[in-house]
Amino acid sequence: MKATRSILWVSLFSIAFAFVEASVVVYLRAIYYPEGFALPLKAISNFHLAVELAREVATMIMLATVGILVGRTRWEKVSLFLIAFGMWDIFYYVWLKVVLNWPASVFDWDILFLIPVPWIGPVIAPILVSLCMIIGGTIVVRMEQRGVEFHPTTPMWLLTIVGSLSILFSFMYDLDATLRTLPPRPYPYPLLWLGMICYLGALYRVYSLGKKKED
Repeated sequence: MKATRSILWVSLFSIAFAFVEASVVVYLRAIYYPEGFALPLKAISNFHLAVELAREVATMIMLATVGILVGRTRWEKVSLFLIAFGMWDIFYYVWLKVVLNWPASVFDWDILFLIPVPWIGPVIAPILVSLCMIIGGTIVVRMEQRGVEFHPTTPMWLLTIVGSLSILFSFMYDLDATLRTLPPRPYPYPLLWLGMICYLGALYRVYSLGKKKED
């Protein structure tokens, strides 16, 4: 019950915070994309760019803070942050769909992040990553709150790192589109699938570890 309450409160915060994030994007799109959002990217003023970068840093701090405040152990705090991030990211698109009826499909492209360079890719990519974050975070939170300490193994680390690098590269590799505001090249879906296979492998190992310690 403690694990369920923790996850529910963190999720409620994240869903509400996602609406705040989506509302800001509604205003930005009205300014820079009045005809409707589509790539290639449009250059924005240096002032607005600085504000956006600061907002993204503040967003990460807020999501991390809720995990730190609610969690008890180190890995519980990390896992609640992952759940918060995943719920926030998914419901960000839910709220944009409600308010703007966008995206039309999960294969529409979006600006995903701005640090260190703009990340771009289809909406399905961050949604799949967020689902893995929520599932993995939930498993670990339940382990920790049952008194079972989570100790990631070397294969878990390797799968997570390789998967993350593969997916991050798929978001940032097209510098012509992100820095020179040119039409993007086709999204490298094989990199996304490679990353997701690694994530699923890591999730399976986390789940197996929890079941083994439970027995």
